[in-house]
Amino acid sequence: MRDRVWATTSCIPTADGVVWLKATAGSHRFEVELVAQLADGWPDLLPGVLAHDCERGWLLLADAGTPFEQLGNPPELWLRLLPRYAELQREAKAPPTVPDRRLSRWPELYEDLAGSELPLGHDEIARLRRFAPQFAELCEQLAGYGVPDAIQHDDLHHKNAFVDGERLRIVDWGDASRSHPFVSLVATFRFLEEHNGLRPDDPWFARLREAYLEPWGQGFGEAFQIAQRLGGFVHAFGWVHLRQLLPEEERAAYDTPFRIVLQRALNPG
Repeated sequence: MRDRVWATTSCIPTADGVVWLKATAGSHRFEVELVAQLADGWPDLLPGVLAHDCERGWLLLADAGTPFEQLGNPPELWLRLLPRYAELQREAKAPPTVPDRRLSRWPELYEDLAGSELPLGHDEIARLRRFAPQFAELCEQLAGYGVPDAIQHDDLHHKNAFVDGERLRIVDWGDASRSHPFVSLVATFRFLEEHNGLRPDDPWFARLREAYLEPWGQGFGEAFQIAQRLGGFVHAFGWVHLRQLLPEEERAAYDTPFRIVLQRALNPG
């Protein structure tokens, strides 16, 4: 179904329905251990793990159901899913193999991003570099709220969220990291804008924010807003990592969506 440098995904028909085999490269072998651990603790939120082999990087999963994409990505489903995802973030412990993109490292990772080869014009790259001091200041402000680092999916959108009967499931944890939990919604909100046509000031975003923050307790509204401002760049940290894994001939196609990610970070709504 998909063959990328970091993983190959296959759909296999069986007498009991289809199953999914994900074979990860060394760069993403952490996903096998992470998914097996999360599925054990939150079996209603992840697809069933039928078998896994951490050494080989193999993950055999039960079918997760129907993707939100096929249902039109309704915000009503995110209203149900996001509080459960927040509860997982609060309670789950990330295996040590999960990539480290904790808030304390963000200024360092930002410098790496600004010094990387990027699909941006010279003026945009200059803006990116000029923003570095303000980025570091905002990181300090966000750290002051004391939200602990957590598992951060980083690709939480309509193609990776599924309806399975009464249950909602999250798949494809290959972009996950240990990071600030609130930046997960950068991808979620982006595709509600781009796929559903919601304006940035649509009341749905406030409803979804409050539903997500409810398990975290009171007083995190401003922290959430800062996390969204910084989160576009944090999302780009992962894209830079993946781009470095690609052969030269595949980078041009990859750079088209990567440019959108970078420009959204530079030009927040």
